[in-house]
Amino acid sequence: MTRLKGITVTLIRREQTGVDPFNAPVYQDTEEDVENVLVAPAQSGGEEVLDTLTLEARKAVYRLGIPKGDAHTWEGQRVRFFGNVWRVIGKPTVGIEDMVPLAWNKICLVEAINGDETESQG
Repeated sequence: MTRLKGITVTLIRREQTGVDPFNAPVYQDTEEDVENVLVAPAQSGGEEVLDTLTLEARKAVYRLGIPKGDAHTWEGQRVRFFGNVWRVIGKPTVGIEDMVPLAWNKICLVEAINGDETESQG
C-alpha cells in the first residue's frame, strides 16, 4: 500500500515594507518552503474550475492540497513548484480538520502567471 505524500512548494509572500518618496507603497518578497503540499491538475475538479473561469475570468491550472495546521495566508500569493511560478486564485476552500480523514484540509487553485501555462513537471 502506498501512502500519499505531497511535495515542497515555495510560498512567495509580498509584504509592504514602507513607502517611497512619492508615497507609493514599497514591497518586498519573502519566500518560505511549505512541505507536503499535494499538487493535482485542476481539470480533474470539473465544476469548480468552470466556476472560477466564469466568475473571475481566470483559468485554474493546478489544485493544491494544503496540509492541516498550516497558518500561511494563501489568497493572492505566488507559489513556486515544477520550475514555474503560479498565483493563487481567490480564497482557499477550508474543511474542518477533525472531519477530514487525510492530512490536508485546505484547497487552493492556482493560475499560470503571464499566460505561461507550462505544465512541465521537470
